Amino acid sequence: MKREQVFEFFRRLAEANPSPTTELESSNPYQLLVAVVLSAQATDASVNIACRPLFARIKTPRQMVDFGENQLREAIKTIGLFNTKAKNVIALSEALIRDYGGEVPRTREELQALPGVGRKTANVVLNTAFGEETFAVDTHVFRVCNRTGLAPGKNVDEVEAKLEKIVPQPFRRDAHHWLILHGRYTCKARLPECWRCPVIDLCRYKPKTPPPEERAKSSAARTATRASSAARIAKARTVSTRSASRNRSRPNRLP
Repeated sequence: MKREQVFEFFRRLAEANPSPTTELESSNPYQLLVAVVLSAQATDASVNIACRPLFARIKTPRQMVDFGENQLREAIKTIGLFNTKAKNVIALSEALIRDYGGEVPRTREELQALPGVGRKTANVVLNTAFGEETFAVDTHVFRVCNRTGLAPGKNVDEVEAKLEKIVPQPFRRDAHHWLILHGRYTCKARLPECWRCPVIDLCRYKPKTPPPEERAKSSAARTATRASSAARIAKARTVSTRSASRNRSRPNRLP
């Protein structure tokens, strides 16, 4: 996309949702860090369900360590990979107590040094908890950036680098939230809802998904065509069978 198109892309997303934020529920940077670690290969909704009762009693790394890995594992067992995640959460909580006085560090390098914390997790925490202009690239962001042509790349690092380069002010702080939400609710993986997309004319995705009513008409037309074709084939087979039957019933004539 051209520079002016990128600006218009985010302007429209901002107009539709002026105050985007993560859908993970937390009350402080530590809880946010834990929630993001738990959200790997899991939905935000499933993490919120598991974390609501957990976060009602666990608000600090010390409380988490005292809670223990076994109880944590039981509390988050509805989340995928809960065994590994429970181990990582306890380990990162111990590291926060040992190295940072129980506080969440505010640099990407320090965050990524914690057990279970990758670049995407670090970017989310830096952005959401501390207001840094970072670009966390998850599956939604990766899909939207490639499908629309906003910031295409072969991997998440390439997409992040392009976003870092092209996203203008005043959209940099909230850019990744707009892209995540757009990918989650509009530019969906299996069936993008192009008919209600605010940036449809800026998007390079060619097979635009028509509105439901048009798809219903097309589906009905295809069904009718298949039924008609099936009827013609069945009729042809019937005629062929009758003809063959008549030929078999005729007596052989001697010359």
